[in-house]
Amino acid sequence: MRALIMLMSLISLGSFCMKKKSAELHNSEDHYEEQRLNMVRTQIMARGVQDPKVLEAMKKVPRHLFVPPAEIAAAYADTPLSIGHRQTISQPYIVAYMTERLELSGDERVLEIGTGSGYQAAVLSELAQEVYTIEIVEPLCRSARARLEQLNYSNVQVKCGDGTAGWPEYAPFDAVIVTAAPQSIPQPLVDQLAKGGRMILPVGKFFQELVLIKRNPDGKIEKDSLIPVRFVPMTGEADDK
Repeated sequence: MRALIMLMSLISLGSFCMKKKSAELHNSEDHYEEQRLNMVRTQIMARGVQDPKVLEAMKKVPRHLFVPPAEIAAAYADTPLSIGHRQTISQPYIVAYMTERLELSGDERVLEIGTGSGYQAAVLSELAQEVYTIEIVEPLCRSARARLEQLNYSNVQVKCGDGTAGWPEYAPFDAVIVTAAPQSIPQPLVDQLAKGGRMILPVGKFFQELVLIKRNPDGKIEKDSLIPVRFVPMTGEADDK
C-alpha cells in the first residue's frame, strides 16, 4: 500500500510539473507576443508605416528567435542588435519601412542580399510568393537556413555566397532588398530587377542613405533618396572594385 501511495504521489508530481512547464511556456509566448504588439504600435505605426500586411507580418514573426541568446531580452527593442561575425539584425522600424517601400502584393519573387539571421527573409516570406536570400558569411548562412527551415518558412531559399552578383538563375525579381551598404549600387542587382520592379538599399560608406530604385514598365530606371541610415558595409567582389 505504501508503495502504491508513493507511486501515485510521483505520478501526481510529474503531472503537476508538466502542467507548470506548459503554463510557463504559454506565458512566455504570450509575453513575446505582447512585446511584438507593443513594438509595432510604438516603434513602427507611430513612425508612419501604414501597410496593414506589413504590420501583420511584423506582429507575427517571432523576432526573439532570430537573435542570439544574449540578445533575447532586447529582441523587441528599438535598436539593431549584434548577431555575431560583425553583423547585425536591423532595427524593427527599418525592417518595416524598407519592406513597405517594396509595395508587395503577395505574388512577387523577391531577392534579399544579406540574410543575416533570417529575420528580414521571414518577414518577406509572409508577404511574397517566393523569397531568395543570399548571405556571404557562411556560418550565418547555415544557421539562418536551418532556422528558417525549422520555423517552416518553406517559400524561402537561402544561398551562401557573394550577394553583389545577385542570383541570375532566378532573375528577374519583382523586388530586391539589400540589408548591407555598398559604396555604390551593384549593377548586377539593377540588371536583375524586373520591369515594374522596385529595389531598396542603403548606399554609402561613412554617410549612408536609403535609395529606392524603380524600373518602369518601359525599362527606364528611376532613383529616389529616402532617409539617412547606418548599416554594416556590404562585402563582395562587386563592391571591392
